[in-house]
Amino acid sequence: MLKDQLRGLKSLAGPFDKFDVDNAPEDPTQLFEEWLIGAIKSRIPEAHAMTLSTVDAHGRPDARILILKNIDADGWHFASTKLSAKEHQVAMQPQAALTFYWQPLGRQVRLRGRVIELSREVAGADFLARPIGSRAGALLARQSQVLDNDEALETGLAEQRRRIEADPSIVAPAWAVYAVKPEEIEFWQADEERRHIRLRYRRMTDSVSWVRERLWP
Repeated sequence: MLKDQLRGLKSLAGPFDKFDVDNAPEDPTQLFEEWLIGAIKSRIPEAHAMTLSTVDAHGRPDARILILKNIDADGWHFASTKLSAKEHQVAMQPQAALTFYWQPLGRQVRLRGRVIELSREVAGADFLARPIGSRAGALLARQSQVLDNDEALETGLAEQRRRIEADPSIVAPAWAVYAVKPEEIEFWQADEERRHIRLRYRRMTDSVSWVRERLWP
């Protein structure tokens, strides 16, 4: 039975590194970058992949995997077309959650915060840095619409590739880059005995400093 197969699968097998919360930095951004660089150096596949969670107009949750594009004073960046469901959701409810999970290291980071749209210059630079196939798909501007047949997809992508070849500087009008400015970030280090180490940062009312709190496993 599936239930028995699931029960038999191992989880949090370890061994894992210890997380010294007493020496964690005051700024969670610094700690996140340390963990991310550690994941990259450990050759974790797609260490920059993250789950973006949003809600629609009816309060129904939605989630998908995206790629972290940058981190700066504005927040954690992700890119998308404005024609997508996630754009409509953040336009109505500009709050989102991001989740990172680096399974071989037993590490997870969760953050929640407000979503802001960045400048057209940032969006244009991101778009032009993308592979040609990705740009062609964005220029096609049909994401999440019903696809009747593969021929229509291939024909549409070929047409957009020709547009890019004719004008390599073309940028999809609906392309955008957003940033999630976190109000709360939790760092979770797994333990084989389930004595997980959890450290939460909450932004203070001055929007600059943070309070750090240990949480029960």
